[in-house]
Amino acid sequence: MTSTLESGTQAHEHDFHARLKAVAQGVEETLASLLSPSLLPGEAARPSRLMESIRYSSLGGGKRLRPFLVVETARLFGADGPGALRAACAVEMIHCYSLVHDDLPALDDDDLRRGRATTHKAFDEATAILAGDGLLTYAFDILADARTDPDPAVRAELVLGLARAAGFGGMIGGQVLDLEAEASTRPHEADAVILLQSMKTGALLHFSVMAGAILGRAPLPAREALSAYGRALGAAFQVADDILDVEADEATLGKRAGKDAGRNKATLVAALGLEAARARRDRLSEEAVEALDRFPQGADAHVLKAAARFVANRAN
Repeated sequence: MTSTLESGTQAHEHDFHARLKAVAQGVEETLASLLSPSLLPGEAARPSRLMESIRYSSLGGGKRLRPFLVVETARLFGADGPGALRAACAVEMIHCYSLVHDDLPALDDDDLRRGRATTHKAFDEATAILAGDGLLTYAFDILADARTDPDPAVRAELVLGLARAAGFGGMIGGQVLDLEAEASTRPHEADAVILLQSMKTGALLHFSVMAGAILGRAPLPAREALSAYGRALGAAFQVADDILDVEADEATLGKRAGKDAGRNKATLVAALGLEAARARRDRLSEEAVEALDRFPQGADAHVLKAAARFVANRAN
């Protein structure tokens, strides 16, 4: 007989998957509109090959987890309207730009992404670089636009937060540390890997959570709980990625599998071993869940708790 707790967990997982699907659809529609040929005030033209490559890089793929976190967190505070979808798309553009550039020969040199040719293979390297540049720039255009939020202070906080998450002390800085570690002949130390991953992957996931709190004008106690949740979830996500690179196959991942060890990538599997990495992944997932137990609106946060467990147990 199924226990009440098991039934509740299953219901929460169902809610999570339904919400993830709904947000993904809303993000896809909003991205398609934002990346249309229609010009914005001040734009002279949108070159067709550039827009084609950007749409190729951004549409029709991925779980849309980062946008989901933006929208779902904003929804807790009644701010899940068109502005939240726009902010979610800005975050997804940063994520997509990072994938386009990571796949380039000078960085990870990948031919496959989301089960199809990477952007530089489908187009060419120069176009891929510019597509990434375009997505990066446009993300801040979207956040700065009054259609995202009428309050200039909120828009400024969003712009600042995303710039910090994506910049020197965030994603870009983490990518540099990743390259340095790859070139090193010394064994990877766990503390160094944890720092690298908190920047390269964790910072943008953490901001995705906080962006919803910013849009929702969340009070300080809620922000503190969500910040702890976002940091633990971001760390769990990357450890899960490390493990999937070892355990999953290319068809499941939609990208090349087993590349981390071959390229001397700094992963927690390399630093701790597979079993210890699994234990850390699961512990971080539960830390994220427990952070929301301190949340002032904890009864409403079950979908975010399910998201933390999904991050740890996903297949790709």
